[in-house]
Amino acid sequence: MTPALPTWDWRRRGGLTVLGWPALDQAGVDVAVTTRHGGVSSGPYRSLNLGLHVGDRDERVLENRRRAAGAVGAGLDELVVGAQVHGDRAAVVTGADRGRGAAGLDDALPDTDALVTAEPGVVLVTMVADCVPVVLVDPVARVLATVHAGWRGTAAGIVRRALDVMSDLGCRPGDVVAGIGPAVARDRYQVGPEVAEALGTALGPEAAAEVVADDGPGHWRADLVAANRLMLERAGVPAAQIVGPPCPTGPPGPFFSDRARRPCGRFALLAVRRT
Repeated sequence: MTPALPTWDWRRRGGLTVLGWPALDQAGVDVAVTTRHGGVSSGPYRSLNLGLHVGDRDERVLENRRRAAGAVGAGLDELVVGAQVHGDRAAVVTGADRGRGAAGLDDALPDTDALVTAEPGVVLVTMVADCVPVVLVDPVARVLATVHAGWRGTAAGIVRRALDVMSDLGCRPGDVVAGIGPAVARDRYQVGPEVAEALGTALGPEAAAEVVADDGPGHWRADLVAANRLMLERAGVPAAQIVGPPCPTGPPGPFFSDRARRPCGRFALLAVRRT
């Protein structure tokens, strides 16, 4: 297949300004990456915080989630949210799961960092505030996934695991179009030896040298976006079909950053197959 050029844009959806990718529009999915703006939360969560687990008032978060759902033409009860634990579990989601995790933490899909579906109308939600949000779609097999990839999930190969589960539903990696959303920039992501070693083990020494740079005794700078892009390519997704992020998290941009400020809110990548 020939995807659209790897460009992104800002668009107005349901009263919010969100990030989207024409290449993913062409692949038959509605995708919206929310920002900090357009919600009802206050203080460090101002204003479109979508995280129920960060100390914000639940009623404000639920109103924010309703607004975010509207950006992909959905209602709150159509969202599916996983309990993200920085692991490598990818769960298959069906229409019966609509609403799970949308209004509370108790019924979120447990220990799940990637959501995969072959059904239209199911809105997959991945929440982040520096970790890498990824959307994967096979427009031929009509399989969709969203992925939460922090450093632990990246080292554990969560994007590869998502592709494996997609393949079980008929997907071919060569047909996949991938969008990588806003995440922490390399120059803002200083890490210790445990992160450098984990990424080195996952990627191999030659590739790790491109992703993890020495930053003085006991410190490194890690590029999680580059690491996940490389893992997607190794898994068979063509480089030309991987659309990168337009900008990183943190100031002066419009996305929450846990590294820049704590406590802080969460923004989300929402994705739904149209047909």
